Amino acid sequence: MADIIYSYGGKPYLNITNQCPCACVFCIRGQAEGLGSAANLWHHADPSWEEIETALAAFDFSGAGEVVFCGYGEPFCALDHLRRAAVWLKEHFPALKLRVNTNGLGDLIYQRDTSKDLAGLVDTVSISLNAPNAALYQQICRCAYGEAAFGAMLLFARHCKEVYPNVIFSVVDVLSEETLSECRALASSMGIPLRVRRRA
Repeated sequence: MADIIYSYGGKPYLNITNQCPCACVFCIRGQAEGLGSAANLWHHADPSWEEIETALAAFDFSGAGEVVFCGYGEPFCALDHLRRAAVWLKEHFPALKLRVNTNGLGDLIYQRDTSKDLAGLVDTVSISLNAPNAALYQQICRCAYGEAAFGAMLLFARHCKEVYPNVIFSVVDVLSEETLSECRALASSMGIPLRVRRRA
């Protein structure tokens, strides 16, 4: 049975879905069954809300400062469960900071603006930028939505800036220095900080 909650880097992470419209060339889920404290993050079927709530109630969040929605899938693919879990955490642990790591493609998944769905609940939205242009983004992310995904992700990021206290872009350090520089320039032009993260 896959872990719904696991610890990584000293923080609790919520693995609420394995669905994702991307197949990024660097994604850790193609390299290992689990990560951090989790031996297995592959669900036989995505967990129900009842299973997620049971996992939340059983986990000790008392020493945590931040909880991250990030597992072997895109959290926005389970947007209803994502929102319900965020509500549950804020009700039971109001001091906890909540972060969602997302590919920023919720608008394409649901064919509507999803940027405000977690307003008042999530403190930080971290969006995977991954590339400075649509062609390279598609080459790296191999997204089901094709090159339209890049522009949709940037639009989502712009909308999120109007809603959430903290919005950041992230890229993985497998990119060339030239590409990283281009990503930094793009992020700077949008007024969004860029974090270069190490491949897990």
